[in-house]
Amino acid sequence: MESPLARLGRALHERSARFVLIGVGGANFYALGGSTVFMTEDRDLFLPLDPDNLVRCWSACEATGLDLWSGHEPLDSPRDRWLAEGVVERQALTRATGEDLQVDLTLVMKGFDFETVWNERSVFTLDGVDVPIARLQHIVQSKHAAGRDKDRLFLATYREVLEQLLRREDRT
Repeated sequence: MESPLARLGRALHERSARFVLIGVGGANFYALGGSTVFMTEDRDLFLPLDPDNLVRCWSACEATGLDLWSGHEPLDSPRDRWLAEGVVERQALTRATGEDLQVDLTLVMKGFDFETVWNERSVFTLDGVDVPIARLQHIVQSKHAAGRDKDRLFLATYREVLEQLLRREDRT
């Protein structure tokens, strides 16, 4: 059975949408096994500042049964280029939620622009679907730069594991 993230990835690819999985959800793809998997409630997809791409991402989310939210309200309709231009201009987050998946469509990754992350991404296969993942080094650097309490806690709690995974990433 295909995982919810793989279903979304397939729908994004079918629409030629560009995205990179970042955050703790992305870091998990570098884990060495069950003992180094990090807990997270959602997945973060980093998107380029491209209204047309954002419309394609919204379409993929809807096709996989995810509801789209802006803040605490459903995302306005029609979900067209005009709306996407406003979201991109504000670099606002769209949250896609379903029974078994919560995804943040973000246009911001602290310390990085999309093209840098895209050009240096890794690709992992999940249930037969290629998923572009930010380099672990980029994920860790971004969490340091963000400086939020939850990021500092994540980095402190998993420091040794992250250092081991980063050394492994450097060798490949």
